[in-house]
Amino acid sequence: MEEYSYIHGDSSKELKKLESGKFKLIITSPPYNVGKEYEVRESIQDYLKKQKAIIKELVRVLHPNGSICWQVGNYVQAKEVYPLDIFYYDIFKELGLKLKNRIIWHFRHGLHSSKRFSGRYETILWFTKGDDYTFNLDDVRVPSRYPAKKHFKGPKKGQISGNPKGKNPSDLWEVVLSDWEKEIWDIPNVKANHVEKTDHPCQYPVELVERCVLSMTNPGDWVLDPFAGVGSTMIAALKNNRKSIGIEKYKKYVREGEKRISAFESGELKVRPLNKPVYDYRKSKLSKQPKTTNNNKPSIK
Repeated sequence: MEEYSYIHGDSSKELKKLESGKFKLIITSPPYNVGKEYEVRESIQDYLKKQKAIIKELVRVLHPNGSICWQVGNYVQAKEVYPLDIFYYDIFKELGLKLKNRIIWHFRHGLHSSKRFSGRYETILWFTKGDDYTFNLDDVRVPSRYPAKKHFKGPKKGQISGNPKGKNPSDLWEVVLSDWEKEIWDIPNVKANHVEKTDHPCQYPVELVERCVLSMTNPGDWVLDPFAGVGSTMIAALKNNRKSIGIEKYKKYVREGEKRISAFESGELKVRPLNKPVYDYRKSKLSKQPKTTNNNKPSIK
């Protein structure tokens, strides 16, 4: 695998030690201020003030052509819902970043509510420093619904009208198991029966990170997670030949993450495979890639 570093420490301090402009992708799910074991619940104002200081450092270490993917849900206080992505948007805009997409991540299992509808989605805010950024569309294209559709008039009449490599996915992706044909990010959250489940209470799936890694970085680029937890971001990066740094405040999660990376190196780590149907326009049918994981792995540096 490519180079990686798992840093045990507080992001508010450790980020100051990293060089400016290093990371092509910064992707994370920050604490939601909901009182989990790794955070102290505080007022929404104090919470956002601390997060803004961290985000300011993240903007500094972000590559000029890089992206930040900020995955958040809702904060609930006095039975009122505060959608965190709305609050975070102003912070990123104030620091000069541009929003490229507000991606919806839908999952089918979670806590049930009795006084409001049960929450089954979270959002990923994708920001860039400018308009010149890495985006590998071909790596995340999805099959066209009508791949044989042709132009019916004009100079291209009779020619295939769509891109033979597939269509551009929307910001509302449905990925049921490994099916990229539909258009909602419908990826199971990591609950008790998920193959990736650890002791972390808010672990996100490797598959979710991989889509961002593939589309927003190139092989050999650096990926950062300032709230690394049990290492899902680093695994997604290493799995796709990227370099990665993760910062995690709690030692027990670092230990668990290091075990997962070692298991990945040996081919023993269980993750849901990221396999999208590929449209073979020469055969005019959909053919699925073989379900393989952890193949052709170099050794960890």
